[in-house]
Amino acid sequence: MKMFSLEGKIALVTGAAYGIGLAIAKALAGAGAQIVFNCSRQETLNRGLQAYKELGINAKGYLCDVTDEVAVANMVADIEKSVGVIDILVNNAGIIKRIPMHEMSVEDFRRVVDVDLVAPYICAKAVIPGMIKKGHGKIINICSMMSELGRETVSAYAAAKGGLKMLTKNICSEYGGANIQCNGIGPGYIATEQTAPLREIQPDGSRHPFDQFIISKTPAGRWGTPEDLEGPAVFLASDASNFVNGHILYVDGGILAYIGKQPK
Repeated sequence: MKMFSLEGKIALVTGAAYGIGLAIAKALAGAGAQIVFNCSRQETLNRGLQAYKELGINAKGYLCDVTDEVAVANMVADIEKSVGVIDILVNNAGIIKRIPMHEMSVEDFRRVVDVDLVAPYICAKAVIPGMIKKGHGKIINICSMMSELGRETVSAYAAAKGGLKMLTKNICSEYGGANIQCNGIGPGYIATEQTAPLREIQPDGSRHPFDQFIISKTPAGRWGTPEDLEGPAVFLASDASNFVNGHILYVDGGILAYIGKQPK
C-alpha cells in the first residue's frame, strides 16, 4: 500500500471548503498529504477552515480568486515559502449557470468558462515550474460528464468542461516528459447540498422528477456521494498512477456506459 501514500506531499485543492473539494482534500490528508486550499470569499474560507478543524485536519487556507493570474501566482509563491513546493494540484473550483443558451448573456457564458477552464489553466501554469524543479507532479482536473455529453441549459458549463478535458490531455502531452501526470476526474451526479433540492421527496410522496431521471439512467441505481471520489483522487495523486497520464476517470455509476432502459 506504500504506493498510495502521500506522506510528505503538499496538495493544493482549489475551492475546497465543502462538497466534492472537501471530500477530496480529506482523502488526500488521510493518505498523508499536507492540505492547502483557497476560497474566493472570506466567509467561505472561514467555513472551510472550521470544517477542516472539525475533521482534525491541519489545513492552511488562502483567500484567492483563481481567475486572477497575479493573485494565483502570489498564492503559490506564498505556499512555496511557508509550506513548501506543491506536489499535487486539484483544480476543483467551479461554477454552473443553468440558463437556456439563447437567453444566456455573453457575460455569464464568459464567467463560467473563466472559472471552469481558464482558472485551471492559470493554476496549472503557476505550479508546473515548481513541479519541474522538484522532478515530479500530479495535476487532477475535476471534469464532468458534460466533458462528453451535452444537456439543455448548460452550454457554457459543457463548453468549459469539454475544454478542460482537452487541457488535461495537452498538459499530459507537454509535461509528461518532466514526470508530471495530469489526469481528470469526471463525477457523475453527486449528492451534495447543491443538488439536495433535486432529490427532495415531493408533497405526494414521490421522488423529484430529476431524481427519478438520474436513478433510471444510472446502472448503480443511486446518486454518487462525495466519498465515492476519494479513492480515485488518492490513486491519481499517488505513485500508484505514475504511468497514467492524460486520462479522464469517470466516477458516474456507469451512466456514460449505459444507453438506458427500453420504454415499456
